[in-house]
Amino acid sequence: MRTDGTGFHDGELAVQQRAGVRLQAARLTGMLAAPALTGGARQFLAGRELAALTARDAAGLLWTVPLSGPAGFLDVVDDATLDVLALPASDGPLGGGPERGGQVGLIAVDFARRRRFRVNGTVAATGPTGFCVAAEQAYGNCPQYIQRREVLPGRGSAARAAERHDTLDEADAGLIRAADTFFLGTEHPTRGADASHRGGEPGFVRVADGRVWWPDYPGNNMFNSLGNIAADGSAALLFPDFGTGTALQLSGEAVVEWTEPGAPGDDGGTGRRVGFTPRRVVRTVMPVRGAGTIRYPHNPPVTRHPAA
Repeated sequence: MRTDGTGFHDGELAVQQRAGVRLQAARLTGMLAAPALTGGARQFLAGRELAALTARDAAGLLWTVPLSGPAGFLDVVDDATLDVLALPASDGPLGGGPERGGQVGLIAVDFARRRRFRVNGTVAATGPTGFCVAAEQAYGNCPQYIQRREVLPGRGSAARAAERHDTLDEADAGLIRAADTFFLGTEHPTRGADASHRGGEPGFVRVADGRVWWPDYPGNNMFNSLGNIAADGSAALLFPDFGTGTALQLSGEAVVEWTEPGAPGDDGGTGRRVGFTPRRVVRTVMPVRGAGTIRYPHNPPVTRHPAA
């Protein structure tokens, strides 16, 4: 079970301190109050057809995977209970769904309106068609770096079997370098799992020597993801290819790296980036496509880095 979830945890506080934003972040502690899923959150979640789920599999590996279903598959029961009426792809990571009692993080994004909402908690019940989350944190995030697009039902790359390997191949690297969106899964030892969104111009995620890294852009200064990484390096990446319907899922270890602000590759000028080493790689079909992409107008331009 989690410890008291009020306030920021040790990893978040450490990153805030290093970044010099402790005072700014302190003003946002109200977002970490008890969840309130009814009202606007219920309406937002009910309209979504795609979400990303972070959880550990039976072997203890952390994964972030796509969840999809018709509008209404994210069903709010009360302020602290969310029924998820869908399961991850059966041939991919977490195919049987998260385990009862396990910690999960879920994020739903309305790409058309550039809105997102996170729900973190414990799996209270499981079933053959979905699971129930007892929410411990639930809050929205700003529209920054969300590429506007229409998400449509689709069969993805036709009937392709899941592919599994331990290192990135050229096709994986190409998909990552072309991505303008991915989801990052992290976990704190006592606060549990979290799923977050990352976006930028194609090329903002670099691949070099079998390793992945990306610059950290200016945000809300809470550092939920980077704080988790500072406390526990387990991490998972989900790259959705909205053109082909491919979901590239990576499980491995991440580290927060501090550089000189404005150094090559520091596109956002923060002096922070995240390095990720994959240990397991899975490609599956994602049952949605995207159309009509309009880039977020304030994406930082991608700068050249000699090692990517």
